[in-house]
Amino acid sequence: MPRPIRFNAFSMNAASHQSPGLWRHPRNTSVAFNRLSYWTDLARLLERGLFDALFIADVLGIYDVYQGSPQAALRGGVQVPVNDPLLLVPAMAGVTEHLGFGVTFSLTYEHPYPFARRMSTLDHLSNGRVGWNIVTGYLDSAARNLGLARQRGHDQRYDLAEEYLQVLYKLWEKSWDDDAVLLERESGRYIEPSRVHPINHVGEHFQVPGMHLCQPSPQRTPVLFQAGASARGQQFAARHAECVFISGPTPTVLRRYADGIRQACEAAGRGRDEVLIYAQALLIVAPTREEAEARFNDYRRYVDPDAALALLSGWTGIDFAGLDPDAPIEYVENDAGRAALAAFTAADPTRRWTVREAAEFVGLGGRGPVLIGAASEVADQLETWLDHTGIDGFNLTYAVQPDDLANVVDLLVPELQRRGRYPLSYTEGPLRHKLFGRGGQLPERHVGRQVSIQ
Repeated sequence: MPRPIRFNAFSMNAASHQSPGLWRHPRNTSVAFNRLSYWTDLARLLERGLFDALFIADVLGIYDVYQGSPQAALRGGVQVPVNDPLLLVPAMAGVTEHLGFGVTFSLTYEHPYPFARRMSTLDHLSNGRVGWNIVTGYLDSAARNLGLARQRGHDQRYDLAEEYLQVLYKLWEKSWDDDAVLLERESGRYIEPSRVHPINHVGEHFQVPGMHLCQPSPQRTPVLFQAGASARGQQFAARHAECVFISGPTPTVLRRYADGIRQACEAAGRGRDEVLIYAQALLIVAPTREEAEARFNDYRRYVDPDAALALLSGWTGIDFAGLDPDAPIEYVENDAGRAALAAFTAADPTRRWTVREAAEFVGLGGRGPVLIGAASEVADQLETWLDHTGIDGFNLTYAVQPDDLANVVDLLVPELQRRGRYPLSYTEGPLRHKLFGRGGQLPERHVGRQVSIQ
């Protein structure tokens, strides 16, 4: 039986996310990102399309690598202005019943104790539909604004992340017993004190002696998302992640990433199927191929090349303004996002990308492919990509909102359902159970369940 195709939507609390310049398109409503109705309408649309989750990206700095200045990012609205993604969740959860919410939060710049409370709160308010996209950051501008001369080294950020997760697991999984809350009105006992435990964490980076402030939420630990595709990122994902996001322009790149992640999971003592892998893509679907191609050509007129280079420079840590546009991109080891650069260099030995080609590719849909056609044609392409790369689904970005995702819901989803490649309804229960069918809590052998407190 063919494997089902899974969808997340990929967005950001900003007017411009993965298609720089498309905010100018007359049908694009993404400039209304400051309005709550924009997000509640999107959540309803995605739930109607039986999407697993809305995944919301985030950055804490501005893209200032290109030309050594933030000017191109500011002019083009390159992921700026950008608002907090966590604050959107309660409103969207209030108008949906099943849709999950994966929110991005960079652990490098905030103590884990208050963050643990925020995520537990969201898990309570959404009835167990929250996931956390674990990121360590890649912009020096973010580090400078948060009191550091520059960001930590790439591997140092992951070393910090390991201890950060240990603190969170202790708070979420071990601080409160399941039966700690009594709610005994007659005796006046709200909580049994012996069932709430201080975690007494003393580590290299953090000291947290006390107990978690929240009672156990439906999932305790939110579903753990992660997007690192470097060797160190894959090692981290193999220990912690339940859903992994990858980006790459070709099936060769995606296959290499997916194989690496699953092999790393096996090396870490986990099964290959204990993670779901989603690949980024932009789908341009229309009633006919001719209409889809016309839509694609229309979109290309709004791409902002300078904004695309600002985005690519920020992702990779390389100022592409100083390079010959027709020169091939070379891999350079640095402390920015290594996977972004590797996707255009070492990850695909069959292709040499020039600066110009990479900028044109990123300009529409970011680092993922753009698949175009009528619903049946795009369904064919999705089946091929999924079956040949070993991924589990797609993290769908958009060029024009709501057109692109609405066409996926109204045209493509029914076609995939007819083929038996897409669910017909949601599974009841928390997000983790919807994704894996094994209950709402972390699996017993997950590293998060293995922590202990003194």
